[in-house]
Amino acid sequence: MSHVVIRGIPFVTRLRAAKGGAKELLERDRARAQKFLAGKSHHAFVAAKAKGASSTSTDSSIDVTDSGVTYTMQVGVGTPATDYTLLIDTGSSNTWVGANLPYKPTSSSHDTGNTVNVSYGSGTMSGKEYTDTVTLGSSLVIQNQGIGVASSAQGFEGVDGILGVGPVDLTQGTVSNTPDVPTVTDNLYAQGTISSNLLGISYEPSSTSDVANGELTFGGTDSTKYTGTLNTIPLTTTSPASAYWGINQSVSYGTSQTILNTTAGIVDTGTTLLLLATEAFQAYQKATGAVADPTTGLLTITQQQYANLKSLYFKIGGVTYDFTPNAQIWPRNLNSTLGGNEGQIYLIVSDLGSSVGSGLDFINGFGWIQRFYTAFDTGNKQLGLATTEYTNADTN
Repeated sequence: MSHVVIRGIPFVTRLRAAKGGAKELLERDRARAQKFLAGKSHHAFVAAKAKGASSTSTDSSIDVTDSGVTYTMQVGVGTPATDYTLLIDTGSSNTWVGANLPYKPTSSSHDTGNTVNVSYGSGTMSGKEYTDTVTLGSSLVIQNQGIGVASSAQGFEGVDGILGVGPVDLTQGTVSNTPDVPTVTDNLYAQGTISSNLLGISYEPSSTSDVANGELTFGGTDSTKYTGTLNTIPLTTTSPASAYWGINQSVSYGTSQTILNTTAGIVDTGTTLLLLATEAFQAYQKATGAVADPTTGLLTITQQQYANLKSLYFKIGGVTYDFTPNAQIWPRNLNSTLGGNEGQIYLIVSDLGSSVGSGLDFINGFGWIQRFYTAFDTGNKQLGLATTEYTNADTN
């Protein structure tokens, strides 16, 4: 396994600098959720395309940086390469640069003459399409990758753009004169650089930000990053969740209270919080006794309520995953990034803002992925999940 350590610029600085703090974060996550729920607003969504690969060997892994509310990585574009700090996003599929650091055309750059327009709900970018050499790591070099070069970008302070690793069909309708744009994972597989069209993601919970404690494995999974069995789950057929990395799951608070019956939703690195449909969120709030904090917009609980907090149990593909009380709270050492109070206990479970039955009733975001190893398997149209040594960690 080749292993390239790459560190990025902290995305969390955008939250620290913002007057809104957690309210801005919550608004961003909910706006993103509404974009997902809107379905075909600017994409022609269909299921991810399979390419038939089934290998689960580890081909190449890259260390990525936990920047407090998401993960970033350094991506080289051009020859010689300019390094850009990109947000890793499984909820979109366009890769683009130029939000902050300008794009520098080099000998490998080709202006296709096409325009690019992508809306994220929480932000937008527009600009031109180029093809260029994209370097993810020393053994992960992509030739003629289609990228967006932003002439206008809103909502991306602190990063230079997006590394889109969602299903390729999300790129439909985003680039003029183009049916779709293969993702970086698609191209690594098509060019024979990796043996399987699969991306393994290992994130870890942390009480500090700006630490390289995550890993992307292109072309396989890293068995040293998970414990037990990697369970595979078919992707949901329920729209609009089926357009993304969508699965079916149920959620219980404790062992006896189901707060969300089996329904469709998505796993998304670009969402920070754990979002549940309104009825499930309200049941969770009632069960925990939490109250809405006016400063941050998040739920908050007392120390005594935390002592009584029960696990959330996610039943996915016949396997139950324990999301512990500690996993449900924001890292207390990072309360300042929320604009919150020192010592206060904030919950990361929040309201998706839509009713059960919408076709996308939950988003398991960054805070959830930090507790479970996740394999995004385009080739077999499935998701892999496993516990890790951090599933039951008390880092928060």
